[in-house]
Amino acid sequence: MVREIIKFPHPVLKMPTQKVDVIDKDVQSIVGDMFETMYHAEGVGLAANQIGISLSIMVIDTSKKEDSPLLKAVMINPELLEAEGEVKYKEGCLSFPGLSVEVSRYSKVKVKALDINGEEKLYLLEGFPAIVFQHEMDHLMGITFIDRVNGIKRRLALDKYAKLQKEKV
Repeated sequence: MVREIIKFPHPVLKMPTQKVDVIDKDVQSIVGDMFETMYHAEGVGLAANQIGISLSIMVIDTSKKEDSPLLKAVMINPELLEAEGEVKYKEGCLSFPGLSVEVSRYSKVKVKALDINGEEKLYLLEGFPAIVFQHEMDHLMGITFIDRVNGIKRRLALDKYAKLQKEKV
């Protein structure tokens, strides 16, 4: 089922999510809805709190992005184990429709997470998949990509977003 994507400044986007204790049919159903919602919105990643569910779950699919290593994953209770390098990337966000902002991220990350069956998986990500992971991980911690931008760039981005929202009304 396609769910509504929560838009900034909704408070759920600023709250850290809760760990998933049991991966049952309800959690699996949420994951299915997350993929459906992400594809419907033409996104490459989605965190559970972006559909109003405060659980530590993300889905990622970078397979449609040209020149990107393939990554399609469900990550439950993800943990960032190691990170190195730096890359700047102009990111968009389904919770900030129409807005894109250049953000600094690690270029390589090592991640541990549970999959849909509750099995622990290790991921070595670099490039675009690493960026997407960090963006979604931020969501799970109650951080939005706009929080990664400082000073005048942040003010301009928030002003642009406010203008985009007014145009939609």
